[in-house]
Amino acid sequence: MGGTRRAFTGARWEKEVGYCRAIRRGNHVWVTGTVAVDENGAPVAVGDPAGQARRCFDIIENALGQLDASFSDIVRTRMFVTDIEAHHQAFGEVHGERFKGNEPATTMIEVSRFIAPEFLIEIEADAYVEES
Repeated sequence: MGGTRRAFTGARWEKEVGYCRAIRRGNHVWVTGTVAVDENGAPVAVGDPAGQARRCFDIIENALGQLDASFSDIVRTRMFVTDIEAHHQAFGEVHGERFKGNEPATTMIEVSRFIAPEFLIEIEADAYVEES
């Protein structure tokens, strides 16, 4: 599969900043940093670290599907979090639930803040789609 394909969610930031939710080139897929928002871009699961992580993974899974990839193709995740001490266990549990039996390489990094204070986590993912 040649060429470059892109997935978009319609978030206003995609046009304003100039990025896509995910991009596929050949067998490789990269998913941009994803926060917990609803279809209108409003924060969801405010104050709920597990709920935010689940929503991020749902958005990532949808973007992968647009590019003929699946959640099981993810080989690496990066979780950027604002309070690793308070929330690492909740984030880790959700990550473990979603990747049971298909564990990727991962990193959790504490950052000072995100674009909106309601966000507790932002997740990136890289995938590799095997040839069929």
